[in-house]
Amino acid sequence: MDNKTPNSKPSGSGKKPGKPGRQMNFYWVYAIVAMFLLTMVMVGESGGQRQIQWPQFKQMVEQGKVERVTYNGAQANIYYTQSVRDSLSGGQSDPQLLKSLYAGADASMNIPVGDDYQSDLKNLQEKHGFELRYEPPNEWGGQILQWVIFLGLMVVVWMFLMRRLGGGAPGGGQIFNIGKSKAQVFEKGEGTDVTFNNVAGVDGAKEELQEIVDFLKHPGKYTELGAKIPKGALLVGPPGTGKTLLAKAVAGEAQVPFFSLSGSDFVEMFVGVGASRVRDLFKQAKEKSPAIIFIDEIDAIGRARGKNANFGSNDERENTLNQLLTEMDGFGTNSGVIILAATNRADILDKALMRAGRFDRQIYVDMPDVNERKAIFDVHLKPIKTDNSVDVDFLSKQTPGFSGADIANVCNEAALFAARKNRKLVTHQDFLDAVDRIIGGLEKRTKIITDNEKNTIAFHEAGHAVVSWLVEFASPLVKVSIVPRGQSLGAAWYLPEERAITTTEQIFDEMCAALGGRAAEEIMFGKISTGALSDLEKVTKQAYAMVSVYGLNERIGNRSYYDSRGESSFTKPYSEETARIIDEEVSAVIEKAYDRAKDILATNRDKLEALAQSLLKNEVIFKEDVERILGARPFASAAPALTAPAPEAPVAEAPESGDTPEGSGPEGGAEEPKAEE
Repeated sequence: MDNKTPNSKPSGSGKKPGKPGRQMNFYWVYAIVAMFLLTMVMVGESGGQRQIQWPQFKQMVEQGKVERVTYNGAQANIYYTQSVRDSLSGGQSDPQLLKSLYAGADASMNIPVGDDYQSDLKNLQEKHGFELRYEPPNEWGGQILQWVIFLGLMVVVWMFLMRRLGGGAPGGGQIFNIGKSKAQVFEKGEGTDVTFNNVAGVDGAKEELQEIVDFLKHPGKYTELGAKIPKGALLVGPPGTGKTLLAKAVAGEAQVPFFSLSGSDFVEMFVGVGASRVRDLFKQAKEKSPAIIFIDEIDAIGRARGKNANFGSNDERENTLNQLLTEMDGFGTNSGVIILAATNRADILDKALMRAGRFDRQIYVDMPDVNERKAIFDVHLKPIKTDNSVDVDFLSKQTPGFSGADIANVCNEAALFAARKNRKLVTHQDFLDAVDRIIGGLEKRTKIITDNEKNTIAFHEAGHAVVSWLVEFASPLVKVSIVPRGQSLGAAWYLPEERAITTTEQIFDEMCAALGGRAAEEIMFGKISTGALSDLEKVTKQAYAMVSVYGLNERIGNRSYYDSRGESSFTKPYSEETARIIDEEVSAVIEKAYDRAKDILATNRDKLEALAQSLLKNEVIFKEDVERILGARPFASAAPALTAPAPEAPVAEAPESGDTPEGSGPEGGAEEPKAEE
């Protein structure tokens, strides 16, 4: 296996990434130059001169040691005779670094203010005969140094600011690259080790993307028939389903330059930067065509125009989107450049972005079914050391509604469980514990619960179990627990049947099972508690979906008020009278399901009490225990074929009851509107 360094580099950079060598920091050079200039100024200003006072000067004049004096107002420069200089330097010439720049006086003196000292200076000159003249000091060297220091400091500050604004890139002036694209470039598959073999569970999406890759590799096969390469493909689907992973696989398979960036990389605080980066991105892609551009989370810039709160303002996002639309399909031809994009918010994208000619293909990456989950498990189990007890078929059936990212998390959590128990191999029990942990949260056996509360929780969960066991279309029960887990005080695990459509009877039976907990509390204690919050939330969503979304209510009729585009969030597509009817019908459906649940529990009160006592004793009971107490399920033929686990192996699908909404999980019902066109 080749050990290659990923050849990914930011666009606009001519260097290949690797381990950077040790580079010299030019800031030290700037500091040394600045210190040298300051030293020169300090030495130059002193000039090697001594400062003497008037009495000392007068004494030296009288002794004949002064040869010449120049003065300029209040400052006098004193030059000694040669003999005095020799005596001071020990017979050696005194080198002066700055003598060519400065006057080179041996000493200086401040002339006191007043005309008397001026006249005394002239009298001394006439009496002792030294040379005296008015001469302005030679300061041009010092002025030059001051200007050099000032300009040098300005250059240092400018270079520092340029590096900071340029993101720390080497060389000054990086602020001028702010409009350049920030895309990472992968040349000929290098930089990513993901291929289509690493992607499982999305066979339909892989097939469409493989066709694009094949077009790039063998264009003649298609152009001979008059076909044109697709300009763009949009990957749409829930989070965690593998959209970005598919793009990485395309980068590894295509063997052409691959530009990868996020939608937020176009957005900056500066006006016009986003559009400039779009232009630069497509310019680079054209130069390296055939090439692929991948924009992750394209909804960051592709949001529908005209729906911004800043009416009449200059919207940088819209400018960026307009430039993107022009580059994808405008007067300029992007021959050989394919656009891949991914989002989980396709409903908010601009219509002009979604049309054919820009994104010719919209590839929906849905949640995997049982067979696809099995394939995903096979991929993620390869690096994990497992024993022979791991049943991949059973695990794939135990994880309905799980995305590819969830399955990867299950495998990782199972390995962590095994490592925590100091095992050498990961067992099937570790995977079951991981599923329980992900769905319901961590067990909290130390949570303080009174005996009365524990008794209420036991009957609540027993009510769920009894009703779901005795109605026809409720999901098959797997396990019931009164051990606090996560934010739930108790939970019931089910194994929902995977189905494409749901009937009215199926939704109604699931509502009855969800309300069985509260019905059990009312029958046994004559009062109800807040423990049914998650159940009520789920049932209310199902009832509103039946009445106003799916058209399953006789009084409302065959009408649906669900808007898949989300354009009527502020207004209702029906009158106040219709809203009142919807509320009445929802209330009627819920109360009907609640009454049915109470009737079932009242008829089977002895079984309810027996099941609750078993829960209080064991805290966790399984399908076999429920079947021993309640008898064989009357509608067992409706349940999917599944080998039951051993009693010591808890199997979890979704917590059903608790004191918070998080205690409820997906059960294949109609909690939310789903596209079923």
